[in-house]
Amino acid sequence: MAKTANSAENAQLKDIIAHAKEYGFVYPSSEIYDGLQAVYDYGAYGVELKNNLKRLWWETMTRVHENIVGIDAAIFMHPTTWKASGHVDSFNDPMIDNKDSKKRYRADVLVEEHAAKLENDGKVEEAKQLTAALARLLEAEDLAGVRDLIINEGITCPISGTSNWTDVRQFNLMFSTQVGSVADDASTIYLRPETAQGIFVNFLNVQKTARMKVPFGIAQIGKAFRNEIVARQFIFRMREFEQMEMQFFVRPGTELDWYQKWADVRMRWHLALGTPAEKLRKHDHEKLAHYANAAMDIEYEFPFGFKEVEGIHSRTDFDLKSHQEYSKKKQQYFDPEVNQNYIPYVIETSIGADRLFLLTLCNAYTEEKTEDKTRVYLKFHPAVAPVKAAILPLTKKDGLPEKAQEIVELLKYDFNIIYEEAASIGKRYTRQDLIGTPFCIAVDHQTLEDNTVTIRHRDTTEQERVPISELHARIAEATSFRRVFERI
Repeated sequence: MAKTANSAENAQLKDIIAHAKEYGFVYPSSEIYDGLQAVYDYGAYGVELKNNLKRLWWETMTRVHENIVGIDAAIFMHPTTWKASGHVDSFNDPMIDNKDSKKRYRADVLVEEHAAKLENDGKVEEAKQLTAALARLLEAEDLAGVRDLIINEGITCPISGTSNWTDVRQFNLMFSTQVGSVADDASTIYLRPETAQGIFVNFLNVQKTARMKVPFGIAQIGKAFRNEIVARQFIFRMREFEQMEMQFFVRPGTELDWYQKWADVRMRWHLALGTPAEKLRKHDHEKLAHYANAAMDIEYEFPFGFKEVEGIHSRTDFDLKSHQEYSKKKQQYFDPEVNQNYIPYVIETSIGADRLFLLTLCNAYTEEKTEDKTRVYLKFHPAVAPVKAAILPLTKKDGLPEKAQEIVELLKYDFNIIYEEAASIGKRYTRQDLIGTPFCIAVDHQTLEDNTVTIRHRDTTEQERVPISELHARIAEATSFRRVFERI
């Protein structure tokens, strides 16, 4: 039963990946050179969807919340930043190789995937015990114990089918490079593995220049880089990815209340975007990172199972305190309400833009089967759909293209619009369904007589006749971010 379900899930993911490439959402990077593993490019509709998701997140943070402002920090940072943050010493994954297949794996992922199989087979208690044992071994940094656990559980290499494993060793995930013309240790810097540290080192700059009072937040969207041991499951885990993070600075002692508030707010945001409640869940961390006193993930049920999309962490005062220690510059805030200097505690919300993109694509991909055919369409929330409307003249003659172009001119400055006149109107409707366009506007001979057009609605395929003068208002109403904001 579990094997059949897993096969169906893999087939669904393959369909989504194929659709993403064929219809201009995501391509393998440098594909003409056979690609680069775990690196992808976003196509014409993919970049629109991703930008819409990023803009929605940004405006949710910086417009809906009056006490949150933005920043855009550089990718390169002084290397001591990563010493202070703990990344130089402890940003590692446990790595193991199979001697027969020569393939490399994350040791913890091998165990977690085995536990997931046990759970699917109904062995829930065994799965819990295995996960708990792994957590204890990792906490104790007992890498030999992790190897023993893998062998004792009979976990084999998916390629070779053998358990001929090497020792487990730690693998630092940061990419390093050199600055300047001399390649020596003094010139080594890192591609940032997260965007949060750019916020922390600018904490006082932003607080003073934006005249912010605790509690307040700093939001950022930016690229991050991790040399993942195994990067797979399409764009879910990549070596170059984009994060959307907000660090919320609070008075010490109030952090756990704020932590719970932000966890609830972020869950409501995902629901407001149209993600079904049954496909979302909160997962509390059993093993906490060195900087946290509470942490949870918001997980989405992808075709390959429930996986993290967003993390909410109570980071305590670890980051600011550490940067104060390493930089010898005070990172304190004077709170006039309590007449006291202190280092604020931090609540972090961190979501991967690429994972949110994949969630949105998986959630939108719809197959409706009837007796004679299967209709495939992308059911995006209109606010984030890559194209808002397609203008389609019924024929290429009789003045219909010219009239359709007038409508394009009316709408294109406020919405991303497509104009198409090739092929039958039915084929053009299908084409727009496949890229998730919520509205198709057909221009016919009646349009020339009374300035009305037919709007076809993507989700229902229903059609209605409306005046051209109403188009802008109708599309604006349906695609406004306000439709999401009012549900948060």
